[in-house]
Amino acid sequence: MEQRLATLIGNAVRAARQRLELTQADVAERVGIATEVYGRLERGHMLPSVRTLRKLCLVLNCSSDVLLGMAGAGVEGAPALAEDPPEYRERPEVRRLLRTVRKLDAPRLRLLGQVAHALET
Repeated sequence: MEQRLATLIGNAVRAARQRLELTQADVAERVGIATEVYGRLERGHMLPSVRTLRKLCLVLNCSSDVLLGMAGAGVEGAPALAEDPPEYRERPEVRRLLRTVRKLDAPRLRLLGQVAHALET
């Protein structure tokens, strides 16, 4: 039973992620878990905690019924979920670049700013 449920949830989160054109790293970052953990969840190798399931519902914009296999996507009467912040609507390559930039120290960030400024002129 637990393995079937883990596989069901994994398939549902993968489908929802792909529908939104997000990477595994995008979803993991927004949910607040490691990318490796999210990958195991998506492959059906583990079950999410209730807190993580709730965050997945918000990030993937689908109800828990859909993720738990109790309803199809787009079920009428399902509660509306919060809209993504604007930065989540960026193209995947921009999101990857932002994740990398966030890790830079101050001198490298200044240097990257100078390079970006030079590229736009």
